[in-house]
Amino acid sequence: MPSSPTQIELFIFDVDGVLTDGSINIDDDGSETKRFNVRDGFGFRLWLNAGLKIAIITGRSGQALTHRLKSLGIDDNLIIQGSKNKSQALDEIITRTGIAESNIAYMGDDWPDLPAITRVGFSTCPSDAEPEVISACTLVTTKPGGHGAAREAIAHILAAKGLYKPNP
Repeated sequence: MPSSPTQIELFIFDVDGVLTDGSINIDDDGSETKRFNVRDGFGFRLWLNAGLKIAIITGRSGQALTHRLKSLGIDDNLIIQGSKNKSQALDEIITRTGIAESNIAYMGDDWPDLPAITRVGFSTCPSDAEPEVISACTLVTTKPGGHGAAREAIAHILAAKGLYKPNP
């Protein structure tokens, strides 16, 4: 049963298709690069400044992501890269934080996210997520992955908590 957004203490994000548009850019030398949206990063800062936690669970691994998350101040202990089973990764995050499933939000976009999405208190996805994910989510953002979807979901929850008041 979904929780009220006011109960959320931890927001977990997938990366590819959520924080990025899902593209994988590979240079001639084989280096992978990713494109992140600055508005999502500002949303992360708003969330963290409110005293709440962010975790990352992603199936891929890479230094571009590591650098981006470090620049945003995400706790290394709450980043799981190369996850083959996102439900097990969710268990690890719960153990590390002590936060109950009902107090966790999760944003994902594809089938591997479903086992975690269906367990948490508040599930959300970008507008361009897979149809099965969209049907499983409490909130579907108006924005697609990599284009401010994470910021929109963060703003939704912070507004429900009375912590999001944009300046006109």
